[in-house]
Amino acid sequence: MKITVETEIAAPIATVWARWTTPDDIMQWNAASADWACPAAELDLRDGGRFVYRMAAKDGSMAFDYDGTFLRVIEPLLLDIALGDRALRVDFIANGAGTILRETFDPDGEMPAEMQRDGWQAILDNFKRHVESLG
Repeated sequence: MKITVETEIAAPIATVWARWTTPDDIMQWNAASADWACPAAELDLRDGGRFVYRMAAKDGSMAFDYDGTFLRVIEPLLLDIALGDRALRVDFIANGAGTILRETFDPDGEMPAEMQRDGWQAILDNFKRHVESLG
């Protein structure tokens, strides 16, 4: 069973792509709640390239690396990503003057699917606020 989350962003597709794939931007939006942060982000945006995003609780109680491999990069439309043995597809869909950003992923098998969907949606909502706040 795959899980899909999406949001519509009031920005052109090129802007959405740039904000999604730039480390300085990623560190500003990549968290599911206000008590978490992404203090470091590195990525090699090409087929076969890897990424590592450091995720950390702001109180210092917990941290982990979220990492994967870009299997297919089609700028500014698509990212196919391997997260270990799980798959993630990120679609960037032009929609008039805006962009629909859709993520479809394999759940991790550890957390309830609804909790994963809610967490990933919260991150997309943060991303939307970040992009739209920059104009």
